[in-house]
Amino acid sequence: MSRKGQHVVPSEDGWSVRKAGASKASSTHASQEEAIAAATTIARNQRTELYIHGRDGRIRERNSYGTDRYPPKG
Repeated sequence: MSRKGQHVVPSEDGWSVRKAGASKASSTHASQEEAIAAATTIARNQRTELYIHGRDGRIRERNSYGTDRYPPKG
């Protein structure tokens, strides 16, 4: 998890929300849906990215709640 923002990742107890680079989870939830809702709230408040990982640990979806430029440069 090297990218800045909030990550929804699988854990032993269900699904966890982790800040990038943190060793401990911010919160743990029974379902991925609950974890995504919690992570979305944090990402909006902090104006960061939200990364949703699949059961295999790979990023399957990404949402930006930061100050991205539209249209993107380049």
